[in-house]
Amino acid sequence: MPRVKLDRIDMRILKDLQAEGRMTNVDLAKRVGISAPPCLRRVRALEETGYIKGYHAEVNAEALGFEVMFFALVGLDSQSEIVLQQFEETMASWPEIRECHMARGPHDFVLKVVARNTAHENEVTQRLTSAPHVSTVLTVQVIRTSTDRPGVPIDEMAAPPAEESE
Repeated sequence: MPRVKLDRIDMRILKDLQAEGRMTNVDLAKRVGISAPPCLRRVRALEETGYIKGYHAEVNAEALGFEVMFFALVGLDSQSEIVLQQFEETMASWPEIRECHMARGPHDFVLKVVARNTAHENEVTQRLTSAPHVSTVLTVQVIRTSTDRPGVPIDEMAAPPAEESE
C-alpha cells in the first residue's frame, strides 16, 4: 500500500480526529485551516493508506455491567508459529478479551480482559488456564485507571518519513 508524505496539515488532521472522531469535515477543515473539499480528500487518503484504521465510540464498561478489568500474562508451552496463531485465534473469539498482545520477555502474551464481576473474572481465568498450550497465567486486577489515552502522541511538526513506493 503506497504511503502519502505527511505534512503539518495531515498531522493536525490525525491529531484532531484522534481526539474527536465525530467532528464534521467542515469543523475539521476549519480547525486545520483549509476548505472542506481538500480536507475530505486528505482524510480519505489517510484512510486509504492506513494512517486512519477506523472510528469507534468509547463506551462506559461499568455502565454496561463490566465492573472488573484485569490483565493476564500468559505463557505457552510452545512458541511455534502454529501454536501462537491458534492461541491468537482462540483469544479473538472470546468477547471478554479486549486486547491480545504477543510480548517479548517472561510471558508470551499480555491480555486485557473485562468481566462483569470477580466470579466472571474467575470463570474467564479458568477457561484461560485450560486453553490448549497454556502453561502459565498470571492475572493482575485493575483497581483504578488514572490515564487511558487512545492512539499515539501526535506532534504535528514531526511527520514521519514517507515510505518509498515500488
